[in-house]
Amino acid sequence: MPAKIDETITFECETGNYHTFCPISCVSWLYQKIEDSFFLVVGTKTCGYFLQNALGVMIFAEPRYAMAELEEGDISAHLNDYEELKTLCIRIKKDRDPSVIIWIGTCTTEIIKMDLEGMAPKLEYEIGVPILVARANGLDYAFTQGEDTVLAVMAHRCPEQEFPVGESKKTITKTNLFPFPFLKEKKLVEYANHPPLVIFGSLPSNLVSQLNTELRRQFIKVSGWLPAQRYADLPSLGDGVYVCGVNPFLSRTATTLIRRKKCELIVAPFPIGPDGTRAWIEKICPVFGIETQSLEEREERIWESLKDYLDLVRGKSVFLMGDNLLEISLARFLIRCGMIVYEIGIPYMDKRYQAAELALLQDTCIRMCIPIPRIVEKPDNSNQIRRMRELQPDLAITGMAHANPLGARGIGTKWSVEFTFAQIHGFANARDVLELVTRPLRRNENLDNLDRTTLVRNKNEFYTSTPTPR
Repeated sequence: MPAKIDETITFECETGNYHTFCPISCVSWLYQKIEDSFFLVVGTKTCGYFLQNALGVMIFAEPRYAMAELEEGDISAHLNDYEELKTLCIRIKKDRDPSVIIWIGTCTTEIIKMDLEGMAPKLEYEIGVPILVARANGLDYAFTQGEDTVLAVMAHRCPEQEFPVGESKKTITKTNLFPFPFLKEKKLVEYANHPPLVIFGSLPSNLVSQLNTELRRQFIKVSGWLPAQRYADLPSLGDGVYVCGVNPFLSRTATTLIRRKKCELIVAPFPIGPDGTRAWIEKICPVFGIETQSLEEREERIWESLKDYLDLVRGKSVFLMGDNLLEISLARFLIRCGMIVYEIGIPYMDKRYQAAELALLQDTCIRMCIPIPRIVEKPDNSNQIRRMRELQPDLAITGMAHANPLGARGIGTKWSVEFTFAQIHGFANARDVLELVTRPLRRNENLDNLDRTTLVRNKNEFYTSTPTPR
């Protein structure tokens, strides 16, 4: 009889620090997403050096973010912080005319207890531009949680949802559904009559369009996204509005939407990989009383198109050290592709927000007949290195600090930050995820072939060469 597979998820918590990319790096994608915004990072020279090097944008490019550099006078309270920030914000308004200015707090503002939240309302009233304060310091937050803090603050500025007089806030009816396939013969699609649905999470515009289209195929209309491309277009929120996330690191935003804005959260797996995207849609549709259509066939077509990549990764092992909070979703997708996941390290774990993702991970492991990998929250890197030395995985998805040392020890590595900046959501982008994963595997395989070829050639030269006389 085959050995029984453990079907329970094991959670562990170590005492490691947040060995992650700095959370203020969220500025790099948020300033591009919110087109009429301006981000002002309040920190030291170190923060400025990090932003310039990590973002790769030179000053002459005039990006929509800047650095308010704290000096010794600011830290020792000899200067008036309010007047200094007021001067900067007036200049920003004059030069760039943003619809909103977002202050990003750093480690230094936390340590010196700088009252950014106290100064912002007064300065907002004086200059006539909305000012939001988001604390994205590396003391309290991991890499991608910088976006989480920004969206949580932005949710407070969303307008209140208004329903027509006499209409129930949670009325759900199925009307105007067409019997023919989506967009067949270029006919217009009417949506089901359902309560408002708002998706939260920052994605590029093309990915937003793809996910909107996938939901439109199921006759579901997305009322808005948080964040929107323009600050004035923030979605309406309130009692009777349903919300659903697209990224696993947005637990604070989800909590704000539930507690402060009284929204209904749809707890769903995240649309990463064909399996995750299908499960994401299948969780949303029943909430509105809608039966999914052709999802299974669509997922199978995507898996069929990935066959060349699946042949490369099947049977390979991977170790996720933990950096960007995407680890659970990535592990679940890679297991479904046939890989063996030894360990899932993650800086922070909200089990309630990721409950559906964890359930899908468990179901995927059972389906693939492999043990469920253990999940280590806030992992200690020294312990992880020792475990990797014993396990010898084919691939380690890790932060940049450990990539080269692990590579020198014969373990293929991939920067976890690349998955953050790559387009990995939806059915169509599963190939991009596997391209990132297989690149180091193909490289190592090519190097092994090169080593064997060189060794054979050297042996042949040794046996055929004649010794030179002295």
